[in-house]
Amino acid sequence: MTVANAAVTPMMAQYLEIKTDHPGALLFYRMGDFYELFFDDAVAAAEALDITLTKRGKHLGEDIAMCGVPYHAAEGYLLTLIRKGFRVAVCEQLESPADAKKRGSKSVVKRGVVRLVTPGTLTEETLLEARRHNFLAALSDVRGEAAVAWVDISTGELRVLATTVEQFGPELARLLPREVLVSDSREADFAGLVTEIGASLTPLSGGSFDSQSAVRRLTEFYEVESLHAFGAFGRAEIAAMGAIIDYLDLTQKGKLPLLRPPVRELSGGTMQIDAATRRNLELTQALSGGREGSLLAAIDRTVTAGGGRLLERRISSPSQDLKVISQRHDAVAYAVENVEFREDLRDKLRRCPDVDRALSRLSLDRGGPRDLAAVRNAVGQAALISAALPQDAPDLLTAMGKSLVGFGEISELLEEALVAEPPLLARDGGFIAAGFDPDLDEARTLRDEGRGVIAGYQADYVIETGVSALKIKHNNVLGYFIETTATHAEKMLAPPLSERFIHRQTTANAVRFTTVDLSEMETKILNAGGRALEIEKRLYEGLVRAVLAVSGPLGDCARALSEMDVTAAWAALAQMENWARPRMDESRAFEVVAGRHPVVERALKTEGAPFIANDCDLSGDENGSIWLLTGPNMAGKSTFLRQNALIALLGQAGSFVPAKSAHVGLVSQLFSRVGAADDLARGRSTFMVEMVETAAILNQADARALVILDEIGRGTATYDGLSIAWATLEHLHDVNACRALFATHYHEMTQLADKLDGVENATVAVKEWDGDVIFLHEVRRGAADRSYGVQVAKLAGLPPAVVERARVVLEALEKGEREGGPGAKALIDDLPLFAAVPVASVPKQGKSSLLETKLAELLPDEMTPREALQALYDLKAEAISRGSS
Repeated sequence: MTVANAAVTPMMAQYLEIKTDHPGALLFYRMGDFYELFFDDAVAAAEALDITLTKRGKHLGEDIAMCGVPYHAAEGYLLTLIRKGFRVAVCEQLESPADAKKRGSKSVVKRGVVRLVTPGTLTEETLLEARRHNFLAALSDVRGEAAVAWVDISTGELRVLATTVEQFGPELARLLPREVLVSDSREADFAGLVTEIGASLTPLSGGSFDSQSAVRRLTEFYEVESLHAFGAFGRAEIAAMGAIIDYLDLTQKGKLPLLRPPVRELSGGTMQIDAATRRNLELTQALSGGREGSLLAAIDRTVTAGGGRLLERRISSPSQDLKVISQRHDAVAYAVENVEFREDLRDKLRRCPDVDRALSRLSLDRGGPRDLAAVRNAVGQAALISAALPQDAPDLLTAMGKSLVGFGEISELLEEALVAEPPLLARDGGFIAAGFDPDLDEARTLRDEGRGVIAGYQADYVIETGVSALKIKHNNVLGYFIETTATHAEKMLAPPLSERFIHRQTTANAVRFTTVDLSEMETKILNAGGRALEIEKRLYEGLVRAVLAVSGPLGDCARALSEMDVTAAWAALAQMENWARPRMDESRAFEVVAGRHPVVERALKTEGAPFIANDCDLSGDENGSIWLLTGPNMAGKSTFLRQNALIALLGQAGSFVPAKSAHVGLVSQLFSRVGAADDLARGRSTFMVEMVETAAILNQADARALVILDEIGRGTATYDGLSIAWATLEHLHDVNACRALFATHYHEMTQLADKLDGVENATVAVKEWDGDVIFLHEVRRGAADRSYGVQVAKLAGLPPAVVERARVVLEALEKGEREGGPGAKALIDDLPLFAAVPVASVPKQGKSSLLETKLAELLPDEMTPREALQALYDLKAEAISRGSS
């Protein structure tokens, strides 16, 4: 049933009115302890959340669909809906049912949408990944100018970059935003780019991207007269940032988050890496889709959430600024050399909560006492870190240390105000420390120790009246009252006590009194619980204001802690994995000694296998330098290509590198085309994907680029593929003049090393043994003469008959080529059919040599060391004997 057919009860009329204003979102309509959904929203939510779909009455004979989720557990359901692509409008009760009844018995509780929950506007801890940013991006294109702006409202970081429309794809691949804003007039143009990175596309009206309106929105938001204080922004940059502020105003219903001043990134300030390269190199996400198996997962040694997010940004955006890179390397080197300082720093950092996200939640009124405690604990640890920073620390660490101090006043306030372990929600109470506020202490005492207070009053009254039989009692009619016998009552009924003790009731055996202070205390005791909560709420709001008043310096402190965390983490990684500081400069050098692939090496360690390190030297002249790499599949060519790309990337990110030594001239662009797959969504075959990616490289790579290419041309006929690969290599050498690693199975191309000065042959070494191939994983100068494809097929487990047939065909083809005999078709025609090959002629795999038999008979677990040594001597003697014969 659709919304239009709904029954119009007063409550349903209110629901329909609110729903009309938010047609593109599921409406979470608050009713008591539940968020309810109706009509089509209920049907969609019930299916997405796998919850029961019920009904609420009928209209025109049809059920009104309904489902609901508990208010206290709503965040989990919100996360599921957001991940499935929904937007949710959260509609809260804006008054209590009691207030609604005052307006009339049929009045409906006032409700309103307080927030639109979308993929790019999440702030709750349970909805976010602690170690990943949650970016909301905006793309603008204004009269030939283009820009991309992005914000993480959970940390308050807003950045903008002037670029070109053609660069939108690479920039989105770098940022991986969860949601992208575009003008509705350009939705069709940018939809493919957004879909490719798995983000949610949100079109906005053209007015949201109007640059003049954007100036007004930005200046009002930051409470400044002009944006010039933040930098010189172009029209497209202002439009993109203005669209973000407009969207946040829409989704947060006017309660805008705490955003730091916008930072203008410079074009060319970071290494350019396109989406295909990021995917191929698995920088922050493995090809399988998860974080595990990526470069980031292999090298992450950070101990704070903010450090984890910064590390991801560094890997995604390696710097091209030599000064910045050098400062980072200096800091890592210092932390490597000063182990005690580094480990003490990491120990303190482990106690630092996520200040950025705590501040964001507090600013949006979605925080709680634990966020205040996070600020308290972080500034406390920051002060300790600053005090422990050595005098000889490098510039980067010294600069960061200056941002860690100056929080004495807020630290003292939070230390005095908060208990050690506060509750999650302010409404739970109990987070203000005893002794901080006298009124709160009194309310708590009355709430928790009411009987003791009354007993104290009774003792005071006994002394004052001299009536030892006086008692203070309680009933539901009179409340608290003073009772004594009729004999003693005469004294209290006479002056001067009668002026203080007010007669209330006389019974057969007793007389009852009250006093003004007892009545006041009774009221206080009855209201003590609610009053304590009200006082704590007031104090909480005051503490939040005090924290937000220093949000700028607190943000700087958070960034400094993250910077120190990344520095210490890279130092720990370098020392643990034996990484070296790279030499970085403006030259065209690329010389790596004993380089390794960090992800593959990590995987091999878990299996107890060593990683074979290899050298690479692409230090050519202005004409470029290219290694043409040949060798069989599974020998490690792709690993060698990738590891050198990662070494360049890690060095420019500010890390040491997995090598014995490395000298790398700055890389402006990193391109990788390794592996390919069909792109069915766009109707592209594997070969078309390969050609599109190759074209992008050849059209964009400049002289400072580093390019790795693997098996260009393999998706088409042999001579077509060889021709394309040959021409591609020549273009890289003559036109792009860049540094490159080019792997191929076309051995004919090795002749280019004699024709092109910047091309040198290299091969991955293998060894043949009894018809099988053993991979040595060593890269050597020179060219391979074959690819050992049949041997690799055997290792892969192809049936023996297929392997043997392949050998026969291969021998015939190679013989024809050597002897210049008949063509391939004639040679194949002369061979017996596959089905005609006798099974008996296929070599059996079960027949073992004498050495293999003896090895199989050994039981190492049952042998003594002496027996094992003797067995080794026997096997060696047998091998020598077989060799001499």
